[in-house]
Amino acid sequence: MPKQRGRWVAKEAGAERAREILPSLEEFKSEWPELPDEGSVSNKDYYFNSYAHFGIHEDMLKDQVRTSSYMKAILGCKHLFEGKTVLDVGSGTGILSLFAAKAGAKRCIGIECSDIAHYAREIAQRNGFGDVITYVQGKVEEVELPVDEVDIIISEWMGYFLIYESMLDSVLFARDKWLRKDGLLFPDHAKLYVAAIEDAEYREEKIGFWSHLWGFDFSPMQEMVIQEPISDVVDESSIATSTACVSELDLLTCRREDLDFLARYRITANRKDFLHALVVWFDVSFRACSPTVVMSTAPGATLTHWKQTVLYLEQPIVANQGDVISGLIAVRKSTQNPRDLDVKVSVDFDGEVAYPSKVQCFRLR
Repeated sequence: MPKQRGRWVAKEAGAERAREILPSLEEFKSEWPELPDEGSVSNKDYYFNSYAHFGIHEDMLKDQVRTSSYMKAILGCKHLFEGKTVLDVGSGTGILSLFAAKAGAKRCIGIECSDIAHYAREIAQRNGFGDVITYVQGKVEEVELPVDEVDIIISEWMGYFLIYESMLDSVLFARDKWLRKDGLLFPDHAKLYVAAIEDAEYREEKIGFWSHLWGFDFSPMQEMVIQEPISDVVDESSIATSTACVSELDLLTCRREDLDFLARYRITANRKDFLHALVVWFDVSFRACSPTVVMSTAPGATLTHWKQTVLYLEQPIVANQGDVISGLIAVRKSTQNPRDLDVKVSVDFDGEVAYPSKVQCFRLR
């Protein structure tokens, strides 16, 4: 299917006319054009293999916001963990299991598919928790646990764009199979946000770079490059609009089907500026804690290894204060590799300077 493009709608035609050119919600959610590399082969085992290397665990453990949020939530709720059986989904080197054991858990069971589980066992032993922490190596959907149910599930499942890598699917599988009826999840809520940013300099560096190189026209590469979102640190001052929440998940009740979602968004320019991209970030919260512990990856918050996700527009928007950018955002697992993420965004602009209504597709890989 060729890449979809909207047509320009004059401002005086009104918002109703602009909405007419957008596809229906069901059409928008179900019709996906082919991306430039749709036929490429992805190594589906790469996800697990990558977690066998120490570098990725070093990055996560060095992330002060990530690790200290879990430490605060778990050790700050010792009364919830004391004497309980805890399941750690995607346990890695075992830092969350160590926190749970330190908080007084009677038993901690970590599920880890990669070979890093061997080191996690030794780490638990050397820290005096060898009799408390047990590791089961394998995929969550395939392993058998030494217990029938658990009291608490802990997991650091978040990826770029919140749900990239599809690890949340495994957490929900574990919840449905092993978590007792009134059990707890750490974290238990998540939200995904979007805003628009001015980013002319970096857009030129990443996208404009492919216009002409060494005297040759390289512009065909731009279509490939622009459909890949960039994980980068966005300065808070770059945000030129209001913020919209496009997804909210209650991990105690949401279903795996809810992770492929469709949402409307509406954001308003808060100053006169060019808008070059949409930026997406998330926060997760531990509402079982009192007070609630919130971990944010927002621009302006303390940096995390997730940074923010930037989706560049094909053309910048010339916005004045009060102008409205709205549309739909659809997210699904890639048909090529379910750990990759396809994102489709429609952009409709209601402002003084005309902007063609567009639909753009992206893939996080």
